[in-house]
Amino acid sequence: MRKITQAISAVCLLFALNSSAVALASSPSPLNPGTNVARLAEQAPIHWVSVAQIENSLAGRPPMAVGFDIDDTVLFSSPGFWRGKKKLLARKRRLSEKSCVLGKNEQWLG
Repeated sequence: MRKITQAISAVCLLFALNSSAVALASSPSPLNPGTNVARLAEQAPIHWVSVAQIENSLAGRPPMAVGFDIDDTVLFSSPGFWRGKKKLLARKRRLSEKSCVLGKNEQWLG
């Protein structure tokens, strides 16, 4: 019985080792191509808009509230106001009521 088991095992092993493994060619999954320095350095031409052009584009529309960030702090003013609220205003008050927050914000941002 033992010899039969060994013989069957040997035959199975020979068949397993004799067959060649075929690897299927896989195509890579599409990835985000990303960017490079040359593409990052490209700048679109500046499109200047006059007040008259804005006025003409808004003709016939109802009044609306609009804000313009004229000192280029749009990326940094929110963290400054958050810090001012936490540091200077312990009680719940409106930040606009405290002009000292605006001054401190400019100091923090340099």
